[in-house]
Amino acid sequence: MDTVTGQIMMAAGSTGAVMMPTDLAQRVKVELHRRNVGPCPTIGHPRARAWSYLVRTADMRPIGDPTTLAELWRAHVVVIRDGNIVLPSPSPDHHAHRTWIVPATTPFRPSGTAVLACVRHALDAAKPHTHGPY
Repeated sequence: MDTVTGQIMMAAGSTGAVMMPTDLAQRVKVELHRRNVGPCPTIGHPRARAWSYLVRTADMRPIGDPTTLAELWRAHVVVIRDGNIVLPSPSPDHHAHRTWIVPATTPFRPSGTAVLACVRHALDAAKPHTHGPY
């Protein structure tokens, strides 16, 4: 716990987070469910209109492809592998900084690679697809 702010913090390491805008996160949640991945502990950031999925980082490698990196950057997707992850407070948060969308009630954390694959799928599905010159 941060003694100054009172926030509950978890050091990222074997568990990290993938943060993204809420609309994308909701599409990712559907894809995770379709792939039978979950339940995925999810933190909501109401004021920032974002969600963070808590993930296992062991299988995550740095994203080397500049096109993929740019796509995630444009979509405001942030991967947190080190530093601190601020968790929702167990007491009511009157300022609505963080809330549990899906509480972390078990030790299960989905693969970070699987969550990023669902992010990429959701982004690809949202792209306009052209079928020829007409």
